[in-house]
Amino acid sequence: MNDGANCSYRALYKYLNLVKDNDNSKVRPFHSSSATEVYVDMLLYAILEVNEKKQQFVSYIWVTLRWFDDDIKWDREYFCDIWKIYPPSDVLWTPDLTIEEMIEDNKVSMSPYVTLDFYGYVTLQRNMVVVSSCSMEVYKFPFDVQNCKLSFKSIAHSYENLEITNLADSQWTMEWSLKRMTQSEWLFVNLNISEEVVGERNGEQNKLIYTITMKRRSALYIANFLLPIMFFLGLDLASFGISDSGGEKLGFKVTVLLAVTVMQLILNDILPASSDRIPLIAIYCIGVFGLMMLSLVETILMMYLLGKDAAAEENREDEEQRRNLKKRTSADESPAEQLSVAKEGDSCKPTAESIALENISDELRDVEKTLTRVLNGRKKGNKAGCWTRVAEKVNIVFIITYVIAVIVFLIVLFLQWTKDDE
Repeated sequence: MNDGANCSYRALYKYLNLVKDNDNSKVRPFHSSSATEVYVDMLLYAILEVNEKKQQFVSYIWVTLRWFDDDIKWDREYFCDIWKIYPPSDVLWTPDLTIEEMIEDNKVSMSPYVTLDFYGYVTLQRNMVVVSSCSMEVYKFPFDVQNCKLSFKSIAHSYENLEITNLADSQWTMEWSLKRMTQSEWLFVNLNISEEVVGERNGEQNKLIYTITMKRRSALYIANFLLPIMFFLGLDLASFGISDSGGEKLGFKVTVLLAVTVMQLILNDILPASSDRIPLIAIYCIGVFGLMMLSLVETILMMYLLGKDAAAEENREDEEQRRNLKKRTSADESPAEQLSVAKEGDSCKPTAESIALENISDELRDVEKTLTRVLNGRKKGNKAGCWTRVAEKVNIVFIITYVIAVIVFLIVLFLQWTKDDE
């Protein structure tokens, strides 16, 4: 160690002129008019929120900035082997980097210090809660994969004055983030780093772009949304076993249809209104709703056709009752006339014969009515009405077509959900 070494930190600060409002805090470090190279490293600690409705991505990151300043290095042997100090950040020049997609100020307090080593390398570290805009594609919701970008660039400096370069390898950054990240609804898949030069008002500027790829956990959406709608569709298929003669089937189908409508309202609160394509889950809900509505219309048609046959049957019964009434009236008059003729021809016969004859005629009429009722009942059981036969045929054709349409619709939708994007 040098005998004339100074072991005081204050002496080192004074030697480097690290006081407020010094020249080092105002002027960008440069050499031979070359650009100042700033190394950036971003580590992703957590994915706090992904809001599809607002198209916002909220992340918690740790950013490290490092650059070289030849004017503030020292000989550590002269200062008792002091190789690193932590001066306030306001006594040194710091790069004016910002995140292009950030739409809200950082809510985490910044560290007031930087790290300075004897080589002249300055390191600035800060943790940030970044609320950024992110264009999200929800076509395959809830099996979607999102890519959100965080682009670092200078506010004022052009590419000729400040060059932004990645500090660490992207693979190392991704592995480090995976080890320390708590996975919630979104699974962190990949982190890609790229550089881009764009033309701005201040000339060409250098951008360092971190692309975060994440995949949604879809199990909860399957259990709480997709499966209930599938169950409603299954109930609608099972309702074909309910008789069309009463109103129970119609009420049941309307109730199931209203349940699907409630699920659509819930979906409307999740998905953004500005999507380029209609999401597959919306097509799923609309398709199931349309199939169930067709089933409801078919039920109404069946009830209408059966009602026409029931009305015709009622008309026939009324007509039969009127005919029977006429027959009964004529039959009641015939014995009386016979009795009067008999009385006129032979007034000496006893009255008991006339009474017996009237009783016999009544019994014969009762037997005739019973036989007529039995024969009519057999005819009705063996042969249905015309509209009833039409309704039965239409119902069979519709059930077969309906089942085929449901199977084809679900298969096509599943293939679209599982198809890889080109």
